[in-house]
Amino acid sequence: MTRDEILRWLHEDDEHRLEELWRRADRVRREHVGDAVHLRGLVEISNHCVRRCAYCGIAASNRELVRYRMTAEEIVACARQAAALAYGTVVLQAGEDYGIGRAWLAELVRTIRGETPLAVTLSLGERPDEDLAAWREAGADRYLLRFETSDAALYDRIHPPLPGRPSDRFAILRRLKELGYEAGSGVMIGIPGQTYESLADDLETFAAMDLDMIGVGPYLPHPETRLGRGELPEAPPGEQVPNTELMTYKVVALARLVDPDANIPSTTALATLNLESGRELGLARGANVVMPNLTPTKYRALYEIYPAKACIRETAAQCGACLRDRIEGMGRTVGSGPGGRRH
Repeated sequence: MTRDEILRWLHEDDEHRLEELWRRADRVRREHVGDAVHLRGLVEISNHCVRRCAYCGIAASNRELVRYRMTAEEIVACARQAAALAYGTVVLQAGEDYGIGRAWLAELVRTIRGETPLAVTLSLGERPDEDLAAWREAGADRYLLRFETSDAALYDRIHPPLPGRPSDRFAILRRLKELGYEAGSGVMIGIPGQTYESLADDLETFAAMDLDMIGVGPYLPHPETRLGRGELPEAPPGEQVPNTELMTYKVVALARLVDPDANIPSTTALATLNLESGRELGLARGANVVMPNLTPTKYRALYEIYPAKACIRETAAQCGACLRDRIEGMGRTVGSGPGGRRH
């Protein structure tokens, strides 16, 4: 797909012409990853974070948030529940929390791998190479680290570095592949300051990096952040990408076309924008993964990256049953096993 084609689709708003994009993405999805929708059980293990990102509700700068960190026993119980619900993967997600130590998490990964058949995916931010290597050796299979935007200037505005630690997520993603992880990344859509040209760059970056997983979702403002308070500028008129449901579907579809074999989730953020059918429309337009939430309900509302997140009151069993019904209602099947990337 050429850059001109990418830009044309990003600007396209005609419903009839967009049907062509949806059909192409769905056909490529079927040909490359099949009709199975893989379930990744999400456990939000901590909302502590040392970062001060301008978009994230759990950033260190949010002093209104009650912080938590799950115990190993709680996390293992969630993993056992994922196995009981026949999920193929458990995803351990947190802010960049150095209260989660290298040895502690390695032992946790070994326990999950020893007691369940699950693949283990980690999403814990920019951790040192020694941590990533130890967790891979312990049995972690995948690591998710969104680069958020390929526009370096915009990235620096929304993701200030830690003192003495420049942020280079592309280097970390390359290192993850060297260590043998399946590497996943992605971007937010409609960040104030994001242009159509930079979003096209993002899509070309997906293709160039040959990512194993691609997660894209709309930017949803949080009132306790700099972006949520309107403190950072938007792109010039006509250049600012909107943070809409439609634009998110377009990027999901284009991500499938530029990286056909990748695993692509239909995200909770899409469900937040459209609780009735957002996930289904994402699956119909290129996605092949959903991530039911296993986080104990007493913690879910505290993992508030953005407000009004979908499904924070459902139990894990209710969430899993709902998603299975939705998937089967589309005529798709629920995947079995770890559901790693097909090569």
